[in-house]
Amino acid sequence: MKDATVITGDGVTQFELKSIIPEYDRVIIMGHGSPYGLFSAGGFIGNRGYIIDETFVSLLKDNPNNIYIWCHADVFVNRFSLQGFHSGMFISEVGEAYHCGIKEVNQSMVDESNNQFCEFVKQYRTKSCPDIYRNVKRLYGELSKTNEVADYNFNRIYLKERKFKK
Repeated sequence: MKDATVITGDGVTQFELKSIIPEYDRVIIMGHGSPYGLFSAGGFIGNRGYIIDETFVSLLKDNPNNIYIWCHADVFVNRFSLQGFHSGMFISEVGEAYHCGIKEVNQSMVDESNNQFCEFVKQYRTKSCPDIYRNVKRLYGELSKTNEVADYNFNRIYLKERKFKK
């Protein structure tokens, strides 16, 4: 993405990442994770194995434009009342597909699912989270009709918006 700053690790610490996040209107957080946050893989130096964890909530909480894509990001988003486009358990590897009960799976199915999902998010990344959600659900939903991995993931794509009282 030409219009984005991409941080993939290379020794980046949580402290350094916390100082960068406030500079951006949208933060896209993708990778492997758990309900407790994003794992500190790829050269990140994290806290207890996480690069993104509960200590980031104050930096993320008031931004409805963020995107959280990792396994069980929905639990993290819901626990801390975050807003934005996010995933639940998200299959990105053949082993995860087996673990999630998809037995007839191969690498090309996983690659097609991953590549198409990323392409759709990339295509709408400058839009509002409701627009991203609507369009990714529409486009990825078409793939979910023929790809069991995409179907599994499709049913675990969410949008959380803050509800204001009238």
